[in-house]
Amino acid sequence: MSTETREVWLRGPLPDLSPLLQPIAHALMQAREEVYVLMDNFPETLLWERPANVASVSFHLQHLTGVLDRIFTYARNESLSPGQLRALESEGKPDATTSSVKELVRQFDKQVEQALAQLRTTDEKILTEARGVGRSQLPSTVIGLLTHAAEHTMRHVGQLSVTVRVITV
Repeated sequence: MSTETREVWLRGPLPDLSPLLQPIAHALMQAREEVYVLMDNFPETLLWERPANVASVSFHLQHLTGVLDRIFTYARNESLSPGQLRALESEGKPDATTSSVKELVRQFDKQVEQALAQLRTTDEKILTEARGVGRSQLPSTVIGLLTHAAEHTMRHVGQLSVTVRVITV
């Protein structure tokens, strides 16, 4: 994780990445850094706490990883795999395979890296190409999906931040 104090978007352009995709990459990198800070020394026993019946910390961490995986899959014009559908179904459900804080953060970090790698290889010429979302193939575009992935990720990091603060007071 970076020790830089400026927000990612103020650190300059990323090499080997289209200028049109820089804001998406910056948002994902910012989200990753904020998750690292929020989850540093977070107690394992509080992973599934749901103050005021809001989503748990564990759900947000699972969802952050899963939504990036799914939306970037749609951006590649691919359907979700059976494994992705199982992961979606299991988000927010504690069971014997529930991961630790460290593992959930590692999975999110890995997914951000995969998303950044995909952004580096995304040709600007395809950004306005149509893409279908979900089983219903709802209409979007490559840039629409990638932008939504960044926006949705930051929204859940914000929700995660509030939940962490409420349950660790």
